Amino acid sequence: MIDTKIFNNTKRAFILKSDSDLRRSIFIFRLMSIPFLVPLLTFFTNLSLKLRLPVEWIIRKTIFAQFCGGESQEECLPLVKLMYAKKVHSVLDYSVEGKETEEDFDKAANNKIRIIEFASEAKEIPFAVAKPTGLGRFKIWQKVSCNEELSDKEKQEWERIKARFERVCQAAYNHNTKLLIDAEESWMQDAADRLCEEMMKKFNREKVIIYNTLQCYRWDRLTYTKDLYEKAKQEGFKLGFKIVRGAYMEKENKRAKRKGYPTPICENKEATDVNFNAVMTYCLDNLDYICMFIGTHNEVSSYMALQLLGQKGVSLNDDRIWFGQLYGMSDHISYNIGAENSNAIKLLPFGPIRDVVPYLIRRAEENSSVQGEAGRELALLLEEKQRRDGQYVKRVE
Repeated sequence: MIDTKIFNNTKRAFILKSDSDLRRSIFIFRLMSIPFLVPLLTFFTNLSLKLRLPVEWIIRKTIFAQFCGGESQEECLPLVKLMYAKKVHSVLDYSVEGKETEEDFDKAANNKIRIIEFASEAKEIPFAVAKPTGLGRFKIWQKVSCNEELSDKEKQEWERIKARFERVCQAAYNHNTKLLIDAEESWMQDAADRLCEEMMKKFNREKVIIYNTLQCYRWDRLTYTKDLYEKAKQEGFKLGFKIVRGAYMEKENKRAKRKGYPTPICENKEATDVNFNAVMTYCLDNLDYICMFIGTHNEVSSYMALQLLGQKGVSLNDDRIWFGQLYGMSDHISYNIGAENSNAIKLLPFGPIRDVVPYLIRRAEENSSVQGEAGRELALLLEEKQRRDGQYVKRVE
């Protein structure tokens, strides 16, 4: 039986943080707890970089250190090994965004393959990750999703996108490294879903290599999962799913309203939680065909999954179930789950500081906009600081 207070152990959660690391994290999450400050700091950060002002060292010492592992794979490796020593694995994610040329997309595919090769040589890194729009233009994904007619030039472009996608999946298969395919906006996702399904049929015959992402704030994801499960049983392939709540809620609702179609998003946070837990439970009920990566910062869902595994008599370190959180967040989940011998893992972004600023800004915006997110992190950090301060007083006495 898993202790209901499993996530309360801040000593275990922040074991890798020095006192100075702890103070830095408290400072950052205090800033994020003040909503009006985040857009202000974002504006000045972007302006400073545009004007080529020497601010990269400030970014490196603060938000980059909080949410990124380094500027290169090699720079991340010491941290990867430190986390692994505490039973937390890593997924390396080259978090450079906003590229638009064919040359950029070819480079991105080659870079993903290099990361897969790098991961295959490190037992601490069982997964790699790929973003569909990192391999081709969003507009093409959207047109294919909407079944719009492509010009001859666009058809050639789509064929190149599919070829890149398959090259990355083939590399994952060849190197026995699990590959998480990110989900994006709903109006481009159908094409990504179909391509993921093709790759699962090809590469997930004997074991699960390819994982598609289910954003469970979409109310249709449970039906989608059930339908694909039936198809997998009939056609003899296995499914891999990374399940998350979702990242584009505001954008999705605004677009649906503007274009006059029903929103694909659940009506509120509570409905999203119910849908996430339903999808998660369905996957756990069908581990004969489904492997899953439970990507959540929610303690209730994490505890629920642990309880279900116990009830089913499934080992907590069964390779079919992984629990993942973003680096710099929810350490109280990652390290406490790892200590219970469950498969805990951190998504570890990396890349040149200037290039990953869009990712860092998104992390700051999400923490400030999601109700209670920054406040929860701050409360846990302050609790650990108080625990350490109390210990130091006792030592002096």
